[in-house]
Formats: sequence, C-alpha cells, structure tokens
Amino acid sequence: MLFSSLLFVFRFLPVTFLVYYLTPKRLKNLTLLIASLVFYSWGEVRYFPIMVSIILVNFFAGLGIAHWRERKKLTRIILAISILFSVGFLAFFKYSNFLLANLNALLGTSIPLLEVTKNLPLGISFYTFQIMTYTIDVYLRKIEVEHSIIDFGAFVVLFPQLIAGPIVKYADINRELKERSITPALVQDGIALFILGLGSKVLLANNIGKLWTDASTAGFATLSTASAWLAIIAFTLQIYFDFSGYSLMAIGMGKAMGFHFPQNFNYPYISRSMTEFWRRWHMTLSGWFREYLYIPLGGNRVKPLRQYLNLFIIWFATGLWHGASWNYVLWGLYFFLLISCERLFLRPVLEHHRLFSHLYGILGFTLGWVLFAIEDLGQIGVFFSRLFLPHGGDDWMFYLRNYGIVLLLGLLFSLPVLNYIRDRLKRLCKWLAIPFLALVFLLSVAYLVDSTYNPFLYFRF
Repeated sequence: MLFSSLLFVFRFLPVTFLVYYLTPKRLKNLTLLIASLVFYSWGEVRYFPIMVSIILVNFFAGLGIAHWRERKKLTRIILAISILFSVGFLAFFKYSNFLLANLNALLGTSIPLLEVTKNLPLGISFYTFQIMTYTIDVYLRKIEVEHSIIDFGAFVVLFPQLIAGPIVKYADINRELKERSITPALVQDGIALFILGLGSKVLLANNIGKLWTDASTAGFATLSTASAWLAIIAFTLQIYFDFSGYSLMAIGMGKAMGFHFPQNFNYPYISRSMTEFWRRWHMTLSGWFREYLYIPLGGNRVKPLRQYLNLFIIWFATGLWHGASWNYVLWGLYFFLLISCERLFLRPVLEHHRLFSHLYGILGFTLGWVLFAIEDLGQIGVFFSRLFLPHGGDDWMFYLRNYGIVLLLGLLFSLPVLNYIRDRLKRLCKWLAIPFLALVFLLSVAYLVDSTYNPFLYFRF
C-alpha cells in the first residue's frame, strides 16, 4: 500500500511544512494536530477512533488527577483507568492472538484467532508508552497538567515520530508545545538530519538487508558457515541503519518544526558490554523501562535477589514489547542473562581488558540478533548450527561479491570515525555539506523510485 513506502512521505511533507510555516504561531499546534491525524488516517483510517479515544481518555484523566489531587485513592483509580485503557488496546491488538495460539497449543483446543488483530494500529507500541508518560508524570507531580486538548493531541500524534519513535515524553517537549522558535539554522539542521537518516535507511539498510533476505530465501540449512556469518552481520547492520535512520529522520523533522526530540542511538556497536549496548541502543525505550518500571519496582535499592527479579521482569517485558512471539521473549531474556553475568562477575574483566570487551560486545549483540530476526524457534537452532558447526561451500563468494562494498560501508558508518573526521574538517569543508546532502537525497529518491525492496523492520512494532 502507498503508506508502506517512503514515497508517501515525499507527497505529504512539502505541503505539510509549507502550511505549518505559513500558519500563525497560535495555530501551529492545531495545524500539527490536523496534519498528524491525516497522516495517521491515511495509513490506518479504521483505527482513527481508537487514537481519538486514547487522546480523550488520557487528557481528561490528567485533568481529573490534577483536580482531585488531594484525594489519593481517587487519583490512583483515575491513573489506573487511563493506563488500563491505553495498554488494553495494545494488549488486545498485539497479544490476543499470541495468547490464543499458545492456549490452543497447551490445551489442545482450536479457539479461532481474531481477524481484527492481524494488522496492528500504526505505532501503537510507541504512542502507548509515550502517552503513559504524561498521566504518570502528572500523577507524580513531575509536570503540570495540560489544559489544551489541541496541544495534548499534538503531543500524542506528532507525525514525525508517531510510527516508530523515538519515544518522546511529554516532559521532553511540554515547553516547546507552548513556545518554540523556528529559525533558519534549526530548519537547516533539521533538513540535514532528515537527509542523513533517509540515506541511512534507503542506501545502507535496504541494500545491506538484501543479503539477509537472500540468505533467508535460500534457506538457512543450505548456508555455509561463512555465509551464515555474513548473513547475520548483514542483519546486524540492516536493523541498525533501518531504525536509527528512521529515528534520525524523525528528529530532523521535529527540529525543522522547532522541537528537540531526544537522541535514540549513540553508536551502539562500539559497546564493550551489553549494559553499555542498551545505553546506546533505542535509548528512549531503555530509558522508559528504567524510569517507569525498573525504578518503581525498587531498582537497585532492594536486596540483590530482588534486583535480579526486577531485571528479569524488565527484560521479559522488553522482549515482549518488540513482538508477540517467543523468539522476542528469548531475545529479551538473553540480554537478562548477559547483563546479570556482567553484574555478578564479568564487569571487572570487561573494564580491564579492552580488546576482549569489544570482541565480547560484538559477539554478544550479533548473536542476539539471531533470536530477534528468526521467529521460528526450530530455524533458530538450524542457523546457530550453521554458525558454530563448520559447513563448507562457496556460496559466501556470491554474497561477498554482491554485497562486499556495502557491508564495508555499513561497518564504517556504524563507527564514530566519520564524526571524528567531520569535526576536524568542519571549518574547512562547510561548502561540501550542501552538495553531499544533495547527492544523498537524490540517490535515495532514485532508489525509492526504482526499487521494490523497501522493508521497514520496526514498522510492525
């Protein structure tokens, strides 16, 4: 469908930004709200009532909590209702069929799956978490209640980051919702970030991802050991440039509108531990779980055994958040085990042996992506056997010949070395920025027009 392609963005964005810039300051949030609802409805108009109901329930829940602030029991009830209402839609659409399928397998029943839940509402995992930050923070008195339904609605459905984040807390942009400046410098920086994100997604993620798709299509049982390693390295790079590219586009669009969205990636593949990896990967999600689940559970303030129970809950929830499938749960628990080991005994070793810690980090997150990428648990076993039990073959030569250059580019761009070069040459080569960005943009558009391969890995989350 048209919405699934980034080509839709190029039809929607120019008109939206033109109208937005021409709109008087006092009406910009209304323009943003209408544009965001149009953007959402274009892709999933049947879920439009759900979006509106979630906005209204949480808006009035915030007003109720602020109005009956001194009635603790009542405010807790209002908060619980707002959370259950929002999470209820997420649970119904994302996990009901998963639950039914597992009940059927466990009990030998044949309860039919629900047709209505086979397609998720766009971005529901992201905006559900995002909207909960508002009601929870109002309840905890961290922020003032929002009295404008237009401003609140604009916060919930901000189209730049509606589909796949970053997860923006109300506290991140509440001041900018009321008063923000849009300067030529901000617009220029925003456009640059958008183009760099577009290039990451289209030129790197898409082209690298073809290797993983080719290997999956051929069948994991047919791969040589060398090809299996090339395939999972390709997926490791694809998912990074796919998701970080979208986040960068969202941050760039937000900046061009006067918003400063939080950073979502910080070169996670240079991490020397899984703890560090999750401080650099999908930073807004890990921050959300830390602030709104781990700390309320007691965090590090409780006894060691309870700390590990808290960690188990966090990583089980992290895995399940990513998808209603057991491979995602295993993926989350995989990080629970590694991070627990780091806390128990690995941390001193990693801190004092730099080379070992980098190798451990690379191997750790790369093997983790096997659990993430393959939903069939049996095929996960097949793929691991191909990785670690030697299997000969010359198929790797085909993959290396066709994807070697883009793999090298992906490895290079996943490191901060280019930032170092850019910072050193910034004053001398400012004039190179515009032609470079223009080239990236033109190549990206040409690829979108010419290619039918344009997956978006985090779209389904």
